[in-house]
Amino acid sequence: MTYTTVIALLTDFGLQDGYVGIIKGAIACINPYLTVIDIAHEIPPQNIAAGRFCLMNAYSFLPNGTVYVAVIDPGVGSRRRGVAIQFSQGYLVGPDNGLFGGVLSLSEAIVAVELTNPNYWRVRHPSLTFHGRDIFAPVGAHLASGISLNVLGNCISPDSLIKLPLKEVIITANHVHGCIQYIDRFGNLITNISGKLVRDHNWSVEIAKQQIKTALTYSEVTREELVSFIGSHGWVEIAVNGGSAQQKLQVNWGDHINIFLGKK
Repeated sequence: MTYTTVIALLTDFGLQDGYVGIIKGAIACINPYLTVIDIAHEIPPQNIAAGRFCLMNAYSFLPNGTVYVAVIDPGVGSRRRGVAIQFSQGYLVGPDNGLFGGVLSLSEAIVAVELTNPNYWRVRHPSLTFHGRDIFAPVGAHLASGISLNVLGNCISPDSLIKLPLKEVIITANHVHGCIQYIDRFGNLITNISGKLVRDHNWSVEIAKQQIKTALTYSEVTREELVSFIGSHGWVEIAVNGGSAQQKLQVNWGDHINIFLGKK
């Protein structure tokens, strides 16, 4: 793989405390000529599932070879592994806690290493609470500058990478069962059911004991009315025209959803 000049960042650090600027500074100290793209920094604190979805939803829109440094890390300083992973469209760098499972469900890992070589960290004795600054951002900068993945640490089996437990999508003759995998800032509910599974059917959604009509977009229903459709990300989504589906339905990450399938 030819080396990249792009690093994409995703964290739950927020923008008021300086943490994002600090990790960008750690990257610039290694190579100030890299292009740094911010995917998101307002992931709900310690919400690995939300980070998993946002990373999975974003990676196909960035250049091949991009290095993704993602830090949603409630286990920082513990025995959880730091990893770097090569996949067909680039590299993933961050904690091994399920954060990369969404990307790897769509594009399998080619090689994975545990980050055990301190020569590519910012300091040999990193902070126990800020691996994003001291390990992940520097490693990402070295990768984006052409360093080989294999020198960063010990090879590990991709099969050993942590997978976040999400409810499996179950398909029967007339139903698709799934769950809410993400809730965006508008209160829209993004399910783990691919639009491909319903596109050729007449379908309706049941969630929180309510039947919800389907449409192509928000504006096909009246204001404050619930609606379901295939979102821009390709997943079945539930929304309220001009409001929050989460607040209206009082649901949360992981809650069950059922889709009824009929003939078109």
